[in-house]
Amino acid sequence: MKISTKGRYALRLMLDLAMHNTGEYITIKSISARQEISDKYLEQIITQLSKAGYVKSIRGAQGGYRLAKAPEEYTVGAILRLIEGSLAPVACLEDETNLCTRSSQCATLDVWMKLNDAINNVVDNITLADLVDKQNSLTGNDYVI
Repeated sequence: MKISTKGRYALRLMLDLAMHNTGEYITIKSISARQEISDKYLEQIITQLSKAGYVKSIRGAQGGYRLAKAPEEYTVGAILRLIEGSLAPVACLEDETNLCTRSSQCATLDVWMKLNDAINNVVDNITLADLVDKQNSLTGNDYVI
């Protein structure tokens, strides 16, 4: 399994919205400048996120985007699956029922199932809020009064 550039950028875009989650709408241009990603590429990604209800948008001079829910309600796994599709390491694990005719005699199936479980355990237990905390600790914005 390899996460595409689009998947990585979607996660960075969502993290940027979470980092600047003041209730105000944020322009693609400002996200593009902070993340050093083409605004045209971000527009393609934000359209997908918007259609799925992950972000809210408003048009016009004061327009932009903001998270539809609190950062705690988004997991890395949900964001990546929206953009990437299945995160399963092999095709036979993509569906709920394994349709492979060889599954009952496949010695490697256990390996793929354990890898799939490990991937899901990681991405489904990290939220945008966790990434905000991590980013703040990396940039020195983690002070407490």
